[in-house]
Amino acid sequence: MLTLRPIPGLPVPPGARLVPVETSDGVPLRAATWRPTTRTVKGTVCLIQGRAEFIEKYYETIHELRARGFCVVAFDWRGQGDSGRQVRDARKGHVRHFDDYRLDLLAVAEQVLVPSMPEPHFGLAHSMGGAVALTGAAEGWLPFRRLVTVAPMLGIRMVRWPAGASLLARCLHRFGLGRCYIPFGKPHSLATKPFPGNRLSTDPVRYERNAAAARIVGAGAIGDPTIAWLASAFRAMHALAKPATIRRIRIPCLIVAAGADPVCSTPATERFAARLKTGHLIVLPGARHEILTECDAVRADFWAAFDAFIPGHEMARPPVDAAQTRHAAIG
Repeated sequence: MLTLRPIPGLPVPPGARLVPVETSDGVPLRAATWRPTTRTVKGTVCLIQGRAEFIEKYYETIHELRARGFCVVAFDWRGQGDSGRQVRDARKGHVRHFDDYRLDLLAVAEQVLVPSMPEPHFGLAHSMGGAVALTGAAEGWLPFRRLVTVAPMLGIRMVRWPAGASLLARCLHRFGLGRCYIPFGKPHSLATKPFPGNRLSTDPVRYERNAAAARIVGAGAIGDPTIAWLASAFRAMHALAKPATIRRIRIPCLIVAAGADPVCSTPATERFAARLKTGHLIVLPGARHEILTECDAVRADFWAAFDAFIPGHEMARPPVDAAQTRHAAIG
């Protein structure tokens, strides 16, 4: 039975409608929708999670989007949250190939977004979700008018030698070890580690709230990824680094990077944005990886940029010129 759990400090946003979704390859997904809390409806924002995330983690963001006049669609990727698994150990962050995430997003679009949610449709993607969404934009299947991506996974800083790690992951995968944890991988969620020295947020209250949420959802918060996930992640990032891939992106994109991101590479994001003809880059100084659960000052800068870009129109002026904003914040 599908459910949404209250977390300490944040109840389930009222008016939620839980929707079961099944992908074309038979994986069940948990999805939920909300109407705005305003009289005027500006469209629908689809939340596209990062790795190891779940709907409960986005309650505050859902509240803020609804207050801005947007309907909201949220869902859990396969292999995390309350969506289906393809391995027995529910805490493994596993996917056979990143193309499987395309099946998830298209299933949500076809079964929830298109038939029942008001247009225009926008995407708000975080981390791994940003890599999936940007891939979809390049390949022409992304179902959104505009895309905002936050700390997109275009390079991984947590891996000291990416080229060597990519080669090792591919070799281990070819030897049939794709369903195993990465070397030294553990089933514990990164979000439950102590606040001092954490990679995700400088805000102790929001960090602890997310840690409590991870404990409440249990296996839904998942632990480290599998070798197959890592090998596929490197392939996706390598493809997105190609100038030819970037040139194929036609939809307007706002890319918000974290200036002190220890998880994903901000320099890789800057290189990507410099080649993006339809994109605008903003780097928020001092922000760690999870901008949406950062301190109030960082989040205020993010929402100012979001409000300037979404819903937008053909003649809308970009919030900031990417060439002038290597380390700028919007206030």
